[in-house]
Amino acid sequence: MNFPYLTRFQPVLLSLFRFITGLLLFQYGIAKLFKFPVLPYFANIPPLIYAAGTLELVLGALLMIGLFTRLAAFILSGEMAFAYFMGHMLKGETPVFLPLLNGGTAAILFCFACLYLATAGGGSVSADAAMGKD
Repeated sequence: MNFPYLTRFQPVLLSLFRFITGLLLFQYGIAKLFKFPVLPYFANIPPLIYAAGTLELVLGALLMIGLFTRLAAFILSGEMAFAYFMGHMLKGETPVFLPLLNGGTAAILFCFACLYLATAGGGSVSADAAMGKD
């Protein structure tokens, strides 16, 4: 089935997708760095997770406003791939590749969502579009 009348909403929905992806990553950054909300698995984080939280906070905010969207999304995509392989797949003594078993589903989804945003840009409602950079 083809719904050609929906294509007119594509630029705005791309912007909404970018904003929501950035907002979700931003909330992870806040939880890791500022301990809000209080989550037991972010209680005593190692320096690597602190660095990941900083990336998620800063680059997630850039995604929300659509500034430097392609660069921010590309870096976040790499971070999420790293998070999956180092933080989920290899967290035990033996590698567990299946995301349902290792808890890495969100990391994979964020990785490919950000990879898409790195190629598609920020959409029509973004700071990049307002500055004419996209």
